[in-house]
Order: sequence, then structure tokens, then C-alpha cells
Amino acid sequence: MKLFHLVMWRMSAALIVILTCWAVLFYLAVMEEVNDEVDDSLGAYAESLIIRSLSGEEMPDSSNGSNNQYYLYEVSETYANTYPRISYRDEMVYITERSEKEPARVLMTIFQRGDGSYMELVVYTPTIEKYDLQRAILGWIVFLYVLLFLMILAVNAWVFHRNMKPLYHLLKWLEDYHLGDTSVRLDEKVPIVEFRKLNQAINSASDRSHELFEQQKLFIGNASHEMQTPLAICRNRLEMMMEDESLGEKQLSELMKTHQTLENLTRLNKSLLLLCKIDNRQFGDIRLICLDELLLAYLKDYEEVYAYRNMDVRVDIEESFKVEMSESLASVLVTNLLKNAFVHGQEHGKLNVYVTSHVFEIRNTGDRPLDGTRVFDRFYKGASSKEGSTGLGLALVDSICKAYRLQVSYRFQEGEHVFSVSE
Repeated sequence: MKLFHLVMWRMSAALIVILTCWAVLFYLAVMEEVNDEVDDSLGAYAESLIIRSLSGEEMPDSSNGSNNQYYLYEVSETYANTYPRISYRDEMVYITERSEKEPARVLMTIFQRGDGSYMELVVYTPTIEKYDLQRAILGWIVFLYVLLFLMILAVNAWVFHRNMKPLYHLLKWLEDYHLGDTSVRLDEKVPIVEFRKLNQAINSASDRSHELFEQQKLFIGNASHEMQTPLAICRNRLEMMMEDESLGEKQLSELMKTHQTLENLTRLNKSLLLLCKIDNRQFGDIRLICLDELLLAYLKDYEEVYAYRNMDVRVDIEESFKVEMSESLASVLVTNLLKNAFVHGQEHGKLNVYVTSHVFEIRNTGDRPLDGTRVFDRFYKGASSKEGSTGLGLALVDSICKAYRLQVSYRFQEGEHVFSVSE
């Protein structure tokens, strides 16, 4: 989940709780205020009736054309002592003037006359329809809630995106960053302190990584280059010794094994040197290359190799796959994919090449899938790897593709190893 979505979800949940509580408290406060006003009116009317009753004046009609009505009757002392002297409640009462029941606010009070008798006075007045009030309040609350909710979310989204611009810039920088590329650095003058410190820390880490990377590349390049001469000398001396007719068969066999080991070491050294050159961007012969033309040229050289294992080779070229890159590296890319198809292919198997303007794909039948998470790692060798393999062929393919912004992928589908290079 994105940080923005998480913040908005939590903000929405908090707003729902806060606004719901506010709506309930608002309704209770409104009803409390309404009841307080009605109770004051009922209390004043009841007080005037009690005064008239105690003074012996003539009582008004119980239904005098106004909304207020009352009942006055005598009660026992036991009843008077049992119930509270004054109480308020809501109930549905029959309004004589309107000949219908309506919600009313009712006041009940008990008072004592001068002769010691107890009287109960019930006064009621029609009040607001609470269900109608609830519906009206609910409608307005929903309207205000939606309006406030959307406005608050919009403001928060605007504030979030505005304040998080340095973070988005940092993420974009990390996505585009390549080890060894120091041409673009993060801005260390952003106004937000935390982001400024974060950019400074990442720039420092990038500088340290770049320094170590350059040292590693220099060491590998120098070491690989310096090893070429002694390896060549050792191979020449072994070849001279192998020409000695006085050597026995066993001695000659051991010399041949040693010579083969040196050949493997020489190939490994050349591959490491090539990887170092690719990392250092030391190939400048860039031009528009048609990979399908290179493929057809090298397939002629590999016909005998594939025929040796009785592999059926088929080529399907819909359109030419063109890319601007070094011609020498393009040759390494194509030949390593062809060699890999031979190494991991089955005897009497199939090798299918499919080329379009955007995809260069090589398929070959195989016994079991390779480790998709490690297949492009350096020195990785599958279970079907041949003796003498350096384990750097696919690593070279991956490095070349990264150098020229190509995508290389592997999958095992329907009993076939599938390597795809795409733009």
C-alpha cells in the first residue's frame, strides 16, 4: 500500500469517528436546548396555575384555545410522598383543539394547599416532532459530513503531495540511479530538515559506493590484464613440452589436462576483463545493429555444433530487431545466448529463435528449469552445465543489456528454456 493511500485511509477512519461523535453530541445539545426552553415555558405556566389555585381564584379552562393544557386533581398524601414533586417527560397526548395526538412536553408537579390537601398539576404543551427533527438534523449532518470530509481530504492530499515532493524526487532518483553514475546528485538545499539530512546521507553513501566501485573495477581490470601474459607464457611452454617426442603417453595426458585447465582459466580471465570494460563503458563503436542479421551469420558457424547433438534449429523472423550498441558487444550478446542454448539444451531437442521489432527470443528444450533468481548471477552454473563453463556467459548478457537499456528475462515454459531480450 502506498504511503499516500495509508495516510488517507487512516485520516478517513479518524474523521468518521470524530464527525459521528460530533453529530451525536450536536443532536443531544440541540434537544437539550429545546427541552430547556419548553420546560421554562411550562414551569412559568404551571406556577401561574398554582398561584391561582392557592389564592382561590377561578381556574381557566383546561383547554383555552392555546397550545397549553392542564389537569388539576387531588391526590393522597401517600401518593404525594411517593412521587417526585416535579418531573418532565415526553409523550404523545391528545390535543382537544386539534382532535389528534401530538408529541408534547409534560410537566407533573405536586403541591400542598393551605388545608393540608395535596394536588397534582399536569401541564403539557405540544412540542417539536423529534423524529422529524432527527431526520432533518441527520440530512444536514450527512451533507455537512460529506462536504467537510471531501474538503479535509482534498486539503490533506494537497498538503501531503506538496510536502512530500522531496520524497517522490528521492524515489525517482533511486529508481534511475546506477552504480558509478555521479552525474546527478540529490538536492541538499530542500527546506524540510529531515529530507535535507536524508539527501545528504544518500549522497554520502552514493559517493562511498562509487569510490569502492571504481576501486573494484580498477583492481579487476588490472588483475585480469596482468594475468594475460603469464597465462600465455604457461600455455606456450606446455605446448612446446607436448611436442617433445620423448614424453610418455601418461605424461602427455597430464600435460593436455593442464593445458585445458589453462585454456579455461584464460577464457575466464577474458570474460572478467570484458565485464570490467562493460562496467567502465569502454566500448565506443556504437552504431545501429540488426541482431537478426548477426544471428543468421553466427548460426552458420554453429550449425556443426548443433548438428553434433542432433538439435533441430528453426528461425522465425517477423521484423528486424534494431538497437544502437557496440558491434563487438552485440556479437557477445548473440553468441552467448546461442552457446547457452547448446549448454542447457537436450540432445535431439529443439532450438527456436523468434525475432520481432521489439523482442529477440531464443527457446530450447530442457530437462529442468534453471534458478530464475540466480540465472544471471556471475559464476552461476546450472545442473546441466558443461565442463569448462565459466559461468559468466549469461552474466555478460545481463551486463550488456543493462548497459544499453535492454531488458533480458528467463522463464521455463512447456519444457523449454526461454531467454528474451526486449526494448
